[in-house]
Amino acid sequence: MSSTVITNIATLVTNDPSLGDNSPLGLLHDAAVVLDGDRVAWTGESSKAPATDNRVDAGGRAVLPGFVDSHSHLVFAGDRTAEFHARMSGRPYSAGGIRTTVAATRAATDAELEANLTRYLGEALRQGTTTFETKSGYGLTVEDEARALRIASAHTDEVTFLGAHIVSPDHADDPAAYVDLVTGEMLDACAPYARWIDVFCEKGAFDGDQARAILTAGRAKGLHPRIHANQLSYGPGVRLAVELDAASADHCTHLTDADVDALASGNTVATLLPGAEFSTRAEWPDARRLLDAGVTVALSTDCNPGSSFTSSVPFCIALGVRDMGMTPDEAVWSATAGGAAALRRTDVGRLSPGARADLTVLDAPSHVHLAYRPGVPLVTQVWRGGVRAV
Repeated sequence: MSSTVITNIATLVTNDPSLGDNSPLGLLHDAAVVLDGDRVAWTGESSKAPATDNRVDAGGRAVLPGFVDSHSHLVFAGDRTAEFHARMSGRPYSAGGIRTTVAATRAATDAELEANLTRYLGEALRQGTTTFETKSGYGLTVEDEARALRIASAHTDEVTFLGAHIVSPDHADDPAAYVDLVTGEMLDACAPYARWIDVFCEKGAFDGDQARAILTAGRAKGLHPRIHANQLSYGPGVRLAVELDAASADHCTHLTDADVDALASGNTVATLLPGAEFSTRAEWPDARRLLDAGVTVALSTDCNPGSSFTSSVPFCIALGVRDMGMTPDEAVWSATAGGAAALRRTDVGRLSPGARADLTVLDAPSHVHLAYRPGVPLVTQVWRGGVRAV
């Protein structure tokens, strides 16, 4: 292993409040960071950087932790352009469109699914994402859910079993039988490939009792819960997430005061997915309300072919600032340290000694440019595990 110092950094986001300006972002100016193998070994003023094997000049650019995308659906086949076009022409969004992707995914080969997955992972990496979670949920049979997770687990440790995305079309007349399948044979086949279990707790998908049964069964198999909660309507998802100590409640668009209080008092992260609201013309989540209540917030893409077909965390940062009441600092923290919290990781989402050497270099002097210059491809370098990947 060799060591590398990146110097002449205009603004370094460490996400360590004990460093730099003592803010949540732990900002350092005219800074340097030392990478030793796959870990961060040192951060500080550029003029005080220790000697290393290699030296890289950042050229007065900003450096921040690699983005942590804690919610995506990347094992799929097919295309829903026609659905998006119809929705942008006035048709409302509902959970049912998932069935179109289910049919295409079932018909695809393993090679086709993996090629699709790696395509979008490469796309995300080029935009600064170094850690990502992805789910099953477009197979909805024992065999198709297990193969989706097997394919995903070859590319990330953050794999989520989402057999409970919707009730399988094969069980449309008997949802209870499908819940039995998800909590029984399907769970047995999928658990070896997954770290997490998820459920879409929503009208048209699974109600609170069904969601509780599914998540409880997953937890008994060693999978930790996360929940699609309160996206399309008010419901029990958020409070169930906190009750079961889910790592995250994702979407959180329709919240009562009791929901916000529950999140503020528990360990569950509220993961906001503004790409979904952008792509469905739905009501924006109120990040300001959550942040002011002391809730930990993550910001992720929800990359999927139906309701949020973006792999760009920078785009979601810009939406969070423009449309959800976040400051640029809060949005960047939520897309890095917040995403790490939603995955219950302490080794990513920060750039302080001991962290993974995952970092993004912007062709700009400050992280604020991610929101200030929306749509501009500012990511100029990405390092993952101490190796320059982009």
